[in-house]
Amino acid sequence: MKIIKNLHDYSQKTPLALSIGMFDGVHRGHQTIIKNLNTAAQNKGLESAILTFWPHPRTVFSPTDDLKLLNTIEEKTYLLEKNNVQHLFLKEFDEAFRNLTGEEFVKQILVEKLNVKHLIIGYDHTFGKNRSGDFNLLQKMSSELGFDVVQVEAVDFQDRHISSTQIRNALMNADITAANEMLGYLYSVSGEVVHGKKLGRTIGYPTANISVNPMKFLPKKGAYIVDVFVQNKQFRGMLSIGTNPTVDGRSLSTEVYILDFNADIYGETISVNFRQFLHDEIKFDGLQQLIEKLDEDKKLTENFEF
Repeated sequence: MKIIKNLHDYSQKTPLALSIGMFDGVHRGHQTIIKNLNTAAQNKGLESAILTFWPHPRTVFSPTDDLKLLNTIEEKTYLLEKNNVQHLFLKEFDEAFRNLTGEEFVKQILVEKLNVKHLIIGYDHTFGKNRSGDFNLLQKMSSELGFDVVQVEAVDFQDRHISSTQIRNALMNADITAANEMLGYLYSVSGEVVHGKKLGRTIGYPTANISVNPMKFLPKKGAYIVDVFVQNKQFRGMLSIGTNPTVDGRSLSTEVYILDFNADIYGETISVNFRQFLHDEIKFDGLQQLIEKLDEDKKLTENFEF
């Protein structure tokens, strides 16, 4: 997959089948769009492309929002490549770009700059200043400017449209099964293993403290059964998201106890896939109660059918 970060430097005139959007999560709704995109590209002799934005437009419109995303830019890039997209345009959502009207965006960016011949958009997609661009505008301009446009219907889960917001809500409620079902893959978190308080090793449960990208959306505080990928191997793990209230912790941490593993992995990058929620964060009366609960969680993790 070719990644283009600056549209000004893009001078190819390869005719494209393209879709536009944030594609946060690259969930099953997005995957349907991409499948249609790749099919159209193949049938029409075009190359498939995605135009997405980084940073998220909300950081421009609402800079004080504490925005968290389902994917880091690295994760999104990986997922789009895995879905066989040939070109990825990462456009900075700056002041000049946000002031383009819908018509200017279509003519200047899609047609003149990118040579789009087939455009696919989601069921609710709008674009341009004041959301002045939509499917109706695209239909009106398509014949005049020489491109086809198709709108893809939403994909539903439990009678609701799959969306990044619905997935975030599921994760916020620790409904890992629903989140993974809507994503079409297991939700994951990755990061470098950094030094923590090292309390776990004193009670027989040494944990790897994961430094998570601050833009990454974390599920609800609590304990989870996870897959752990470290040193090119897969292990079972018990992940904790929380502040360690039993020992009067203050800052949020993401720590994983890796079953049947004892290597020194400080400084290494590991990733975890969420399988199942175990329980909410608990403040115990003492370390003995904490150990007993960890013993219970370990048995559940060992017996969980992966």
